[in-house]
Amino acid sequence: MMPTHDVIVVGARVAGAATAMLLARQGLRVLVVDRDRYGTDTLSTHALMRSSVFLLSRWGVLDRVIEAGTPPVRQARFDYGSDSTTVSVKPTPGVEALYAPRRTVLDRVLVDAAEAAGAEIRYGVSVAGLLRDGSGRVVGIHGRDRAGVAFTARARMTVGADGIRSIVARETGAAMLRVGIGASAIIYGYWSQLCVDGYEWFYRPGHSAGLIPTNAGEACVFAGVPARHFTRGHLRATYDRMLAAATGGAGGRLVQARPPSRLHTWIGRPGYVRQAHGAGWALVGDAGSFLDPLSTHGITDALRDAETLARCLTRTKTFDDLDEFAATRARVIGATFDVADRIASYKWDLARLRGDLLELSSAMTTELELIGTLMTNVGR
Repeated sequence: MMPTHDVIVVGARVAGAATAMLLARQGLRVLVVDRDRYGTDTLSTHALMRSSVFLLSRWGVLDRVIEAGTPPVRQARFDYGSDSTTVSVKPTPGVEALYAPRRTVLDRVLVDAAEAAGAEIRYGVSVAGLLRDGSGRVVGIHGRDRAGVAFTARARMTVGADGIRSIVARETGAAMLRVGIGASAIIYGYWSQLCVDGYEWFYRPGHSAGLIPTNAGEACVFAGVPARHFTRGHLRATYDRMLAAATGGAGGRLVQARPPSRLHTWIGRPGYVRQAHGAGWALVGDAGSFLDPLSTHGITDALRDAETLARCLTRTKTFDDLDEFAATRARVIGATFDVADRIASYKWDLARLRGDLLELSSAMTTELELIGTLMTNVGR
C-alpha cells in the first residue's frame, strides 16, 4: 500500500508538535497522533533556556507564548545557603528575556501552529505497534482510537516524540548508547502571591529547589533530593520538609505566599541517550535522549531535535540521510550529559557544584551558537 502521509509523528507535546509544524511548513503531509486530549497539562518545570527562546522566536511563535501572559525572566539567582549569585539575562537577537510557560500554554501554541501549517492532528489514538515492509523498514503505525476502533496509518517516515516510555523506541529496538547514574526525585506545585524575581535556584548538600515564575501570576516551586533517598509518606509534609531543607524558607516568602492545592511528583530515572534514527524512523525529545530535570534542558532538547530533524528530512528525498541529525544531537549531548549527570547525582559539595553549573552554562552557550549557525547557513 502507498503511504498516505510523508511523516507520522507519534506524540503531540513539545517535541512532536514542533517537528510537525516545521515539516508541514515545508509542504510535507504530516499526521500527528497522541493518546491524550488537546490542551492537557503534563509534568514539567517549564523553565526555557536561551536556545529554546531563540528557536521559538525564529519560528514566529514566541509572541503567542508572551501574549498568553507568560512573564519575562530577566535574571537568575543561585542560592547556596551562605551566599548567592545573581546573573542578569543579557538581551541578544531573538532572546530579549527568558520565559517559563505552563505546558497548557506552550504545547497548545505549538500544536495550533502545526495545524495552521497543514498538519493533521488526531487525539485519542493509542499506538500499539509499527508497520513494516518486507525489508523491515518502518512504514507506519497501528493502534486504536478512544472508541476502541482499530487505527492504521502509513508514511514514509515515523517520528517517535512519545517520551521516556516511547513505543517507537521500543518497537524499533533503538539501542541505548549512554546511561547515567544520577536521578532526582522532585515534588512541585504552583504557588500564588509569591514574590519571585526571575529564576531562583537553591542548592544545599543533598537538596535542591527552584522558584519559577509562570502564567496566571503563579510560580512553579519544586524541591528535589536524590531519587535513592526519597521516602514515600505524607506528600505535603515531605514537600514542606524538602523545601525547608533546600531554601530555609526562602527568606520568609513561602510563609507569606499561598501554597498549592495540589502537588505533583516525579520519581526520576537516570539520563540516557538512545539511537537517534533507523530505517524509516527517528526519535526526538525524551524519546531519544533524557537529562535530569535539574539540567533545565528538557524543552531545549525537544525543540533543538525538532529543528535539526526537520532540516534533514526536508533536504533528503528518501528520508534516509539523517546522519547530520544524529551528529548534531551527539555534539550537544556530548557537552552536557556528563555534567548534568553529576549534578543529578547530588554527590557534590557546593564548591564542586558551582563548577558543574558553570560547565553546564558553557555547554548551553555552545549549543545556542551551534543552533544559530545552522539556522543562518540554511536561512529558515
